[in-house]
Amino acid sequence: MANKRDFKKSVDAIGGAVYNEMMIAYYNIDGADKNAIAASIEKVLAAVAKAKDNANVFFDKGVKAFADKAEYAKSKAAFFKALFSKIHKEFGEELNEAVKEFNKAIPAEVKKANKEASAN
Repeated sequence: MANKRDFKKSVDAIGGAVYNEMMIAYYNIDGADKNAIAASIEKVLAAVAKAKDNANVFFDKGVKAFADKAEYAKSKAAFFKALFSKIHKEFGEELNEAVKEFNKAIPAEVKKANKEASAN
């Protein structure tokens, strides 16, 4: 990510897309387990909030803690790269878990019809 703002925007976009698809299924698929879909939606929203909250971190050391500004910049960049890699990984895992639960809530007939429609 270029910066925190871009990271948060991408988290919002991904979470929003998943949320929208789940809401469409919640209201339009007959026989779907609405409680399980609602729980999946809650997990998606929680994952988005957690990822955005975890991104609100600042580098805790100042320039004076390093030999020169180049070393400071290198250490700060490494810190944020590791931080955002971790947040991104956790966000992806939480979304995958929510999608798995969501898929279990969809009736088998609907899944079969979707597979047949996508095969054509």
